[in-house]
Amino acid sequence: MLRTHTCGALRIEDVNTEVTLSGWVQKIRDKGGLIWIDLRDRYGITQLLLEEGRTGEQLIATARTLGREYVIKATGTVIERVSKNPKMATGDIEIDVVDIEVLSQSKVPPFTIEDNTDGGEELRMKYRYLDLRRNPLKNNLELRHRLSIETRKYLDSEGFLEIETPYLIKSTPEGARDFVVPSRIHEGEFYALPQSPQTFKQLLMVAGYDRYYQLVKCFRDEDLRADRQPEFTQIDCEMAFVEQEDILSTFEGMVKHLFKTVKGIDIEPLERMPYEKAMKLYGSDKPDIRFGMQFVELNDVAQNKGFNVFDQAELVVGINAEGCAAYTRKQLDKLTDFVRRPQVGAKGLVYVKYNEDGSFKSSVDKFFSQDDLKSWTGKFDAKPGDLLLVLSGEADKVRKQLNELRLEMGTRLELRDPSVYKPLWVVDFPLLEWNEDNNRYQAMHHPFTAPKPEDINMLDTDPGKVRANAYDLVINGVEIGGGSIRIHNRELQKRMFGILGFTDEEAQNQFGFLMNAFEYGAPPHGGIALGFDRLAAMFAGQDSIREFIAFPKNNAGRDVMIDSPSTISNEQLTELHLQVVKEEK
Repeated sequence: MLRTHTCGALRIEDVNTEVTLSGWVQKIRDKGGLIWIDLRDRYGITQLLLEEGRTGEQLIATARTLGREYVIKATGTVIERVSKNPKMATGDIEIDVVDIEVLSQSKVPPFTIEDNTDGGEELRMKYRYLDLRRNPLKNNLELRHRLSIETRKYLDSEGFLEIETPYLIKSTPEGARDFVVPSRIHEGEFYALPQSPQTFKQLLMVAGYDRYYQLVKCFRDEDLRADRQPEFTQIDCEMAFVEQEDILSTFEGMVKHLFKTVKGIDIEPLERMPYEKAMKLYGSDKPDIRFGMQFVELNDVAQNKGFNVFDQAELVVGINAEGCAAYTRKQLDKLTDFVRRPQVGAKGLVYVKYNEDGSFKSSVDKFFSQDDLKSWTGKFDAKPGDLLLVLSGEADKVRKQLNELRLEMGTRLELRDPSVYKPLWVVDFPLLEWNEDNNRYQAMHHPFTAPKPEDINMLDTDPGKVRANAYDLVINGVEIGGGSIRIHNRELQKRMFGILGFTDEEAQNQFGFLMNAFEYGAPPHGGIALGFDRLAAMFAGQDSIREFIAFPKNNAGRDVMIDSPSTISNEQLTELHLQVVKEEK
């Protein structure tokens, strides 16, 4: 071993111990007669001391040739520091060095390897191996590791088996775009990388492995953003001989276990909120319930008063920003500009100030009397000092717009505390949603989701009203994962494919292997998949999952460190039976 201890291990009780440390030079401070070197590894930093007149001249000369990020081995004796640093775990000691060996030299790094670096994101992505030396990313990967260990511990204690499923599978038309892999042996045929192991975990249930899980890589060729990557990891689970309540209670237990063991937080029992209620009160199927501001509908008190914007609207709805009646015209104009942004899409914003003296001031005083506005505040249970913010329009659109305004107000009022966690289950989603482009229904989750038993009779008469036996785990306004009870009956699965527009031949071609398996004793089963990268980011109070993946892709889906994706040679293209690129003369 090139070290006896790590750079984060030594303490005051180790004084007079002879040690050897190895690591990277973080910083050198040369004060003439004294030289201090901060030596770093992933466990911490230890200070090395060299003193002219006591340390050998050759050793002093070697120390002065060192640069940042040189890899060295240092041997010496642990001594007590004269000037201690309480901010460092090793701040009570330093090493009185008797020997230094340079193990590897380093060029000057393109950015500073410190917590607060001067490197831009693209530069840090290019030199990701250097960025990973910084504490913030090290801490993120340690958190990710801890989550994976505790996830496995919990699922193992509940009788789950970790079983690997294939990465080279069959392309399917539902969901996001597949990444495809051409076959060299089978000309003109392609594998697809799995968007999830969905059908394989259902086949494992048919095979009798009644509790399966996997921390599995999945792949989706879709547009990227902070919480998406073309390849990502999910906690994928399936259970047989269960109903919805069994799955919710099992994975609520896992969520509580992770918060307790990883963050030391006791989570209260998770609320179960129907999709319809979530949309009505929050305008979102992933509501942030850390704060109030629930939607209040005003059609009965705001319409038929001569204000055409409201009178012609399908829905008039608002929120109460408590204590904000003192907002200035400038602040209100900024809120109006916010809702008019293309990303939100509202045409305008109506406000009502409930003044401390009990009077009302609104942007629609011309159309509504003080008594009218009083009836509005009554619907909100508003108090003097509150501010009502109201939008109107087509019901579905205006709820989504008001959701954006609610979240913006929650942020401005510092009500979205990243250290507070409010998970909940959203249940009873619609089974199907209408696709205007294709003029047909599509599965809201996936085509294997079972309808609620009491709604099956509406599949043929009113499919849009059928509820799915499905559930999403939402934490602080972020969908962490979701799942459902699955269809385990061949005829019902065939019926579902028909509603989704598959011909019998297409269904058999794409999913015949699954429907055939259902003919050999398929148990009732269901499962869930949680976004592991997203969960790690949530535990750290961050938005971007890139910071929790060792080697992520950038916003364009590129790995700028290894320059991928990249072209391949004409010889490889020929082997794969793909079109050869003609070389320019």
